[in-house]
Amino acid sequence: MRLSLLFAFSALCFGQAQLADADRAFVQAAAKSDKTALGKMLDADFTWIDQTGKSRSRSEVLKSPPQLAIPYENTAERKEHIYGDLGDVQANLGRAHVLRVWAKRAGGWKIVVYQEVMSLATAPTNTPGAGKDCANPCKGVPYQPKTETGRQVITAYSKLETAAMAHNSPVFATLAADEFSAASSNSNRLFDKRGRLDEFDHAKMGGLAPTPLETARLIEFGDAVLMLSEHKPDSGKPLHVTRIWVKRAGNWQETISYQTAVQSVP
Repeated sequence: MRLSLLFAFSALCFGQAQLADADRAFVQAAAKSDKTALGKMLDADFTWIDQTGKSRSRSEVLKSPPQLAIPYENTAERKEHIYGDLGDVQANLGRAHVLRVWAKRAGGWKIVVYQEVMSLATAPTNTPGAGKDCANPCKGVPYQPKTETGRQVITAYSKLETAAMAHNSPVFATLAADEFSAASSNSNRLFDKRGRLDEFDHAKMGGLAPTPLETARLIEFGDAVLMLSEHKPDSGKPLHVTRIWVKRAGNWQETISYQTAVQSVP
């Protein structure tokens, strides 16, 4: 048993080192607009979402690489997590928050999502949400998962949003992972789990509230699921939202929620 635990720990450390190396190589290549290097790292399903909410595909990025919100991360706060074949790296510097989601493929780690969130300079005066009754997403969403895993994740998602709407800290705590992190264009702060629960206890939303879901896509990696969705709040701009869900002790928990407002809608 001790040897198996040691082996698992060693494998995790090795995987984290590989992910960290791949991520740093991506940042360097993107900062230099190195199309050749980027072409080797971007997943076939890659999406780039900048701080204005503009979304670019792999081919669009390789044709004209966008500028990074944080071009040099020497002084940025970095967080890295691995959930089997899915991993994420978060970089925070001032009001800029960047999420990079990676998938382990046959050829190594490939980046699936690059997303930027620019926090508000001051506390929000209003919080766009799902309206008073929260029919969507609290009572149901216009999305039908194709797998049992997908159904479980969507059920957990609706429960989490219902708990957020009701400021129900005990229930929310069971659906948010300990490493939970949330960033939104509608808020002036980056939330961790404790901070989110404190907001509920003081009857606040802090710019981060349940919003009606319009479209969703789930990409499964065993006991980890990447959820990409589009939302239209009761007021304000539409949102691109990226979430990661992990299954622990039989329950699905949300680890991250990055919400970027679309400033210009076609």
